[in-house]
Amino acid sequence: MKFVAYTLCLFFSLGLANLGWGEFGVIGNCQIPERTLIIYLSRTNNTKAVSKMIHEQVGGKLIALELENPYPEDYDAIVQQVAQENKSGFLPPLKTKLDMDTYDTIFLGFPTWGMQLPPPVKSFLKEYDLTGKTIIPFNTNAGYGLGSSLKTLRELSPKSTILDEFSVKGGVERNGIYFVMEGKRKVEVREAVQQWLKRIQVLKD
Repeated sequence: MKFVAYTLCLFFSLGLANLGWGEFGVIGNCQIPERTLIIYLSRTNNTKAVSKMIHEQVGGKLIALELENPYPEDYDAIVQQVAQENKSGFLPPLKTKLDMDTYDTIFLGFPTWGMQLPPPVKSFLKEYDLTGKTIIPFNTNAGYGLGSSLKTLRELSPKSTILDEFSVKGGVERNGIYFVMEGKRKVEVREAVQQWLKRIQVLKD
């Protein structure tokens, strides 16, 4: 059965099947490491740590989402800048450049900023055509969840298949709690990531 599933995935990746990727992903969630991108935005390295856990499990290309003009280090300054960008609709230019034809599956990692999808992630979704691709979102937050992030993701990627997200509490920067994905917490989150990947059928039991 695994051989058959892999053969179908291979046929699709070579353009030999007429089944669209979004439809195919729902049937099998087939995922080929060479055509998998794990891209993430991370300020305090919590989302970065989760992205590495995913990479350990599924392989693929691991890339940080970087800006042409990085945000300020000061927390209050970045909060004000992001609030203004969200209000005005400004999309910060990206330093990261990608050949999206190379990938079928995109793991998209981001923190929750102001209960919204961060502007750099909106820039990524606007800049690249993800039609027919499978997007798998993962998130770290300060304990208040994803806010409107998934709603915005769906609005900006209407022709993509979006699988169930992974979301976990990371640091709370405003309280001076930064990187927390270490020690016992790292073990717990790694196990949660593995269970999530099995639930969405990227990993098999």
